[in-house]
Amino acid sequence: MKMFHDSALRDLAGVLPRTAQASALAALVGVMAGSASALFLVALDLATDTRLAHPWLLWLLPVAGFAVGWLYLHLGRRVEAGNNLLIDEIHDPQRVVPLRMAPLVLFGTVITHLFGGSAGREGTAVQMGGALADQLTHVFRLPGEQRRVLLMSGIAAGFASVFGTPLAGAVFGLEVLAIGRLRYDALLPCLVAALVGDAVTRAWGVHHTTYAIAPNLLAVSMSLSGAFSAAVAGVLCGLAGMAFAQATHATSGFMKRHIAYAPLRPLAGGLVVAMAATALGTPQYLGLGVPTIVDAFHTTLPWYDFLGKALFTVVTLGSGFKGGEVTPLFYIGATLGNALSHVLMLPAAVLAGIGFVAVFAGAANTPIASTLMAIEIFGPQLGGYAAIACVLAYLCSGHTGIYRSQRVGHGKHGFREADGAVPEGTRLADLPAWRNARKANARAADDTQRR
Repeated sequence: MKMFHDSALRDLAGVLPRTAQASALAALVGVMAGSASALFLVALDLATDTRLAHPWLLWLLPVAGFAVGWLYLHLGRRVEAGNNLLIDEIHDPQRVVPLRMAPLVLFGTVITHLFGGSAGREGTAVQMGGALADQLTHVFRLPGEQRRVLLMSGIAAGFASVFGTPLAGAVFGLEVLAIGRLRYDALLPCLVAALVGDAVTRAWGVHHTTYAIAPNLLAVSMSLSGAFSAAVAGVLCGLAGMAFAQATHATSGFMKRHIAYAPLRPLAGGLVVAMAATALGTPQYLGLGVPTIVDAFHTTLPWYDFLGKALFTVVTLGSGFKGGEVTPLFYIGATLGNALSHVLMLPAAVLAGIGFVAVFAGAANTPIASTLMAIEIFGPQLGGYAAIACVLAYLCSGHTGIYRSQRVGHGKHGFREADGAVPEGTRLADLPAWRNARKANARAADDTQRR
């Protein structure tokens, strides 16, 4: 008994200093990321208000795209990969992320929204959080393992502070790195960074949009028909998330193959967006689209709104404009859920809330963070339905996603590698090559058998 007691004390004496150090660094990351997000959100609101007051700014979107493309070509090549660079550095540390990532992505995203591009904001906040966090590697001369945790904390703080969802942000910092695998050693630092980041953003007087579902609708207890509706919505949201991710990557690849000079890509994309929005008369597909997301919880919207927003965002981000994918995914999910209310057995507002998080869960491969986000934003009453939808969206979106540097930690469907499962550690960006090689090997084996 005494030996056990002594061993426990020794373990505690070793754990407490490391925990205190990690928590202190994470809190510092939260302060920096929360302050950066506060500045960003204020600038974003100003840019959005200016665009709405001066609709003619949309016709300068191609010029703005060229300017941002030129700036990244000459100053931002090292950081152009954005979120994917942070994920790669966590998995395979090479060099400290340049501090210029933060001001470049802030400027690029604000310019995108000022002139009417369809984009989000989470990518900007995550990149600022990660870049600022990594500067502490120099200051405190941190080893590789601690640097990984610090970067994860920056991601968590950035996500939490820009959306006002600290629990979802903490888990997002863990879950986004690899499909089917979490690193629990970074759980406390990510939680501290997310909580502090959110608190600091609020302390600066910045408030987040309220997405509300009427209490009488949320008070409905879970039923078999409701669970079935949530499951169907989850499957469709997963397919929508997969289609969005694949379309964005395909558009980016098309632009790179056919337009050699990088600044001309967002110029071309900006011209398409400006012409389409003017010809179709669809200003609701520009910018963040927050008013339409809010409307999805209160009124019936055109069934095709989710498709329109998806196309505008694919062109904007695929052509090289800066910004995030998550808020457009919220838009796509909320409006898709609203449309599904015509055929499923749940109220439109509830399905909008489910879609809000489920499309994100499928596109980002983060079902746990998405479920926590539903609880933080809409309340625990939606938790059961949201969990069903988010898990099924995750399973049905395949091994694809908006973050191409994500690794496959554990295949989604539990197959062995010999049965066709994706090898562990594979980057999502490398999956097409792996699939092509597998097909070639299968053909070669068939040819050998025929001989």
